[in-house]
Amino acid sequence: MNTAAELETITRSRLRSLRTTLGYSLDELAERTNLSASTISRVETGKRALGLDVLVPLANALQVSFDVLFELPGDEDVVIRPVPQSMGARTTWPLSRPDGRTLAMKVRLEPSTSRPDQRVHPGHDWFVVIEGRVRLWLGDREIDVDTGEAAEFTTMTPHAMSALNNPAELIMIFDREGQRAHVHQ
Repeated sequence: MNTAAELETITRSRLRSLRTTLGYSLDELAERTNLSASTISRVETGKRALGLDVLVPLANALQVSFDVLFELPGDEDVVIRPVPQSMGARTTWPLSRPDGRTLAMKVRLEPSTSRPDQRVHPGHDWFVVIEGRVRLWLGDREIDVDTGEAAEFTTMTPHAMSALNNPAELIMIFDREGQRAHVHQ
């Protein structure tokens, strides 16, 4: 699978797949890239050469790094080996690749006696508690979420989470806007 033609086919397929996964029509992607819809269609179908003049704006609009478009598939694209990152009372493990529409992560929260700062950002969050109990601070509300229960909410409401009494572990899924707030804070 190392020939230039095979790599080009993979890249074209990847571009189309990313566009459809993100829910963009050819016209919507054209607006985001300042390319014409017909140019994007020709790139995806192999009727136009893959040049920097189209690949750079497409990668930017599809929110992936340029090198992701040319990665050769292998076993490493199937198995994710999360590396924990700790910050204060929170440890996170990324469970998905950073170039998808939604992201998943495992989170471990340590109990704290102080009320967490609530944040607001565009997007939507979902989580399920796999161990322990979590208090979801949602505006003026305090909602306790037990093991096996899930919560889903818009992130335009001020929100925060904390473990109750003992450490808690949860799996979170959020969109790209949520990634900016949760991963890069």
